Amino acid sequence: MRLTRRGILVLLGAAICFAFGEVAGYPLFRALAGVAVGAVVAAVATTFVQPKVEVVRSVTPDRVERGRPALASLVVRNGTARRHGGFAAADRVGTEANEVQVRPLAPGAEATYHYELLTTARGRLQVGPLVLSRFDPFGLAHGDRTAGGTAHLWAHPRRHQVRPARAGYPRHHHDGPITDPPLRGSADLRAVRPYVIGDEVRFLHWKATARTGQLMVREYADPAQLRFTAVLDTRTAAMSPAVFEEAVEVAASLLYASASAGQHCRLITSHGIDTPVGSGLRAARALLDELCLVGQDAADGPLVPAALAATRPGGILAVITGPDADVAAHRWRPDVVVRLGARQSSAGNGLIAASDAADAAAKWNALQAGPA
Repeated sequence: MRLTRRGILVLLGAAICFAFGEVAGYPLFRALAGVAVGAVVAAVATTFVQPKVEVVRSVTPDRVERGRPALASLVVRNGTARRHGGFAAADRVGTEANEVQVRPLAPGAEATYHYELLTTARGRLQVGPLVLSRFDPFGLAHGDRTAGGTAHLWAHPRRHQVRPARAGYPRHHHDGPITDPPLRGSADLRAVRPYVIGDEVRFLHWKATARTGQLMVREYADPAQLRFTAVLDTRTAAMSPAVFEEAVEVAASLLYASASAGQHCRLITSHGIDTPVGSGLRAARALLDELCLVGQDAADGPLVPAALAATRPGGILAVITGPDADVAAHRWRPDVVVRLGARQSSAGNGLIAASDAADAAAKWNALQAGPA
């Protein structure tokens, strides 16, 4: 509970009236001061008692593209044995608030309220808690109380229609150690290693288990599995914040298309983010969640941190950066370099210079539709 500006002015006026009445000997001013103080006390008492309600919140869907709305639902229930009057409430969504006017509820009754959540910015938005507000009739005091928990809305980067990576380097374990985590489920034996929780029992190697005294499993790899790796430049000097949002959209589009096509995808950033290799819609959602939180948080330095740049990832490697950034990455040889914010658009020889994400997507599709 707190006094409003009007309530503070009323208290100051009461003090002045009381002092003037005491000095000048006018009982009327002392009476006015008493009335003003009584009004403030009554306002405090009115706003001190807050409605006791139960709030259940849900957000549908919990993941949307930036710029698309989601629906928030609030179920407000009066769990007490007394009727409570209506009140104004504000449901926080990130830094903004949505006004909700809760109607009076009988004992045990509930009401459901819906409103749209607009996602103007990429990120993980917190929805809630519900702030219950109480004002007195004269606006002298204001009381707030939070109710209910919170939910989260993932505003993913916008995705553009792009083709998945057209080809990938074959991974032949006969030629030496492979660079990426092994794949399971194929018929190509790579090694025998100790059992870890999550391994399939059908891959147990009983002879190695008997010889070593611990559970051993066969580890398989698929030399023909297509892979796609996107390197996102998150250095602050590489591009402006507006161009960086376009770069995130390009990375989201390429990774989502390739993962949905069954390719094992990987995301690497200049800050050191290195997502695990995976494919399918579950991996695509995990990559979008990661891109939902990524920011320009890398200081000036190499495109890829030294801890990650020792070995080039297998498969297609695409680097997404600014118009003039240095893309030298040790011994890595990117198959495609996408430069956002370029003054002149062009595409060819593994280089895409585009003004924005939509332009880059169109040029990527043109390159992927070319001869193999």
